[in-house]
Amino acid sequence: MENGFKLETSTVWSFPDRGNWSTHKGDYPGNWSPYVPRNIILRYSKENDLILDQFIGSGTTIVEAKLLNRNIIGYDVNEKALEISKNRIKNIMGNNSVELLKRDARCLYDIKDNFIDLICTHPPYSNIIKYSKDIKEDLSLLSRKDFYIAMNQVAKECYRVLKKDKYCAILMGDTRENGFIIPLGFDVMNIFINSGFKLKEIIIKEQHNCSSTNYWKEISVKRNFYLIAHEYLFIFKK
Repeated sequence: MENGFKLETSTVWSFPDRGNWSTHKGDYPGNWSPYVPRNIILRYSKENDLILDQFIGSGTTIVEAKLLNRNIIGYDVNEKALEISKNRIKNIMGNNSVELLKRDARCLYDIKDNFIDLICTHPPYSNIIKYSKDIKEDLSLLSRKDFYIAMNQVAKECYRVLKKDKYCAILMGDTRENGFIIPLGFDVMNIFINSGFKLKEIIIKEQHNCSSTNYWKEISVKRNFYLIAHEYLFIFKK
């Protein structure tokens, strides 16, 4: 386990040092700090449980699950992401199972109902960061309207595959258009609630080390708006 790690105890999380233990790197666009899945996994699962991350990106959740002796299913529609994830876990010791496959989070057809012990995932924030140019299943290429439709399908699949009384953790941030906030986080939160989940926690995660922050600082003063410096970690219970 990473030296000095302490389990978070409040609903405000801040990790100025994003964490670079094991094979973790901050070189993939939008990937989350390993402190986030580590906290989720330790609080909401036990050893040998089965975790699902259907937006694996560069594999941060996969690495943490492996380090913490959990079994893990990792999906992504991007073969580049799958390859990066495979490389990041190949030298991590342990006997727990790791399944990495190209799958669409809207249709988890090879996972049975009530099968997963914990969902721990970090979807794209609509089309803020585009993760591919032409992968038709890539949710980051969708308009905001179509993204909401897609996330409704994602939420229903999460509810279907998760065991009763188990937890689903989703990190989501907001965006801004024409000077006004688009509450992407709360919109997605409501989609999951409407799919049957109960809202256990809303955690505010402070953002650090964003590459575009300095560029936008001066503009934000001139145009009179505040830089978005937080994300929401929603914890749902089935």
